[in-house]
Amino acid sequence: MLGIIVLMILTWLILRIVEKQNLSALGFLPPVRNLLQLSTGFIFAATVCTLLQLLDGSITHLHWTLRSNLTGLEIVSYLWWNVKSVMFEELIFRGALLYIVIRRFGVKSGILLSAICFGIYHWFSYGIFGNVVSMIIVFIMTALVGLVLAYAFAKTKSIALPIGLHLGWNFTVNAIFSKGPLGIQILNPEHGADYTPLIGIPSLLLFLVSILTFPVLSYLLIKFKYPASITYKK
Repeated sequence: MLGIIVLMILTWLILRIVEKQNLSALGFLPPVRNLLQLSTGFIFAATVCTLLQLLDGSITHLHWTLRSNLTGLEIVSYLWWNVKSVMFEELIFRGALLYIVIRRFGVKSGILLSAICFGIYHWFSYGIFGNVVSMIIVFIMTALVGLVLAYAFAKTKSIALPIGLHLGWNFTVNAIFSKGPLGIQILNPEHGADYTPLIGIPSLLLFLVSILTFPVLSYLLIKFKYPASITYKK
């Protein structure tokens, strides 16, 4: 939590010094609009992620059961862990720096730079730097998500929708379906006797569907739900 507070202060200082702005430049106000955007993004991303996991399970015959002895306090702690992780990344990649780059160099340049940095960052957060194949795969996966999250920020002029989309996806995949770095959390994946891991072309096709569905659908949501043109005064 201390790290988020420090990052918020640094964000405010950067905005104040460089652009003579405060945190409202990131769309923190009005709160009602932000809450609506955040909840929309969360529900949308969680739904898409759940459908993709169920598709994967139906094809490979992977089953999930509720983890025994799970408590409500644990679920809250899992959510809070993802909130902190998402807020850290959003404030860095969709915060003051993206706002400044958009104002100085334009929307397209800002979105592209944010996505590239987001992809490179995950080489280190995933601990795969040096493994060229993994670096390429992870960069494509995370940069695509970075593109759509930066687009969400640029289109709404608010960090709320990117946070909602990011949190909805991360919490669902990390905590609900237990595919994150903390191991089994809410649902316990079970490989029954009929479990059939995919290989070859079917595996590649499922992988492509998995990495493309969320960015593409999120882009369409943003484009048609928030149709106002993107303009930033320099």
